[in-house]
Amino acid sequence: MKKIVIIGTSCSGKSTLAVKLSKILKFDHIELDELHWLPNWQEREDTEFCRLVDSKTSGDSWVVSGNYSASRDILWDKADTIIWLNYPFTLIFYRALVRCFVRASTRQKLFAGNVETFRHSFLSKESILLWVLKTYHANKRKYLKLLNSGMTKNKQVFIFKKQNQLDQYLSNLTPK
Repeated sequence: MKKIVIIGTSCSGKSTLAVKLSKILKFDHIELDELHWLPNWQEREDTEFCRLVDSKTSGDSWVVSGNYSASRDILWDKADTIIWLNYPFTLIFYRALVRCFVRASTRQKLFAGNVETFRHSFLSKESILLWVLKTYHANKRKYLKLLNSGMTKNKQVFIFKKQNQLDQYLSNLTPK
């Protein structure tokens, strides 16, 4: 396990897990949102984004968090391990609510200096809450189909449906 991709719906905890794994295993952490977003919530062009992803994952050991279909072929081809955080909708939506409230109230700087506001989080068409509502079930079907395809041949695949399963997995990892 040297090249790990973490997938899951928005607000499933991909970045949190990637940070934990990168510390335990002493691997680089690559956050796809950092490569994708430009200032003022502008999206980077797919070709440039994929070039950055390819470059950042040229090393021997890394943990990638994020779900951008534009970079999936690059990442999954290089990865030896795929972790799917396949949590129930109620947990994901709760996490999305908490995340929106915390980020908006603290004005936490995110990727490229962007900030989520209460208006953006709760009253916008670009709200992550609305995004979770619209994409959760479709993404679960998509990930299941992808993981059952030939893309995961010769890869370790871990699917966690409950937080305690992930906690047990993490407790069994030996720091490198």
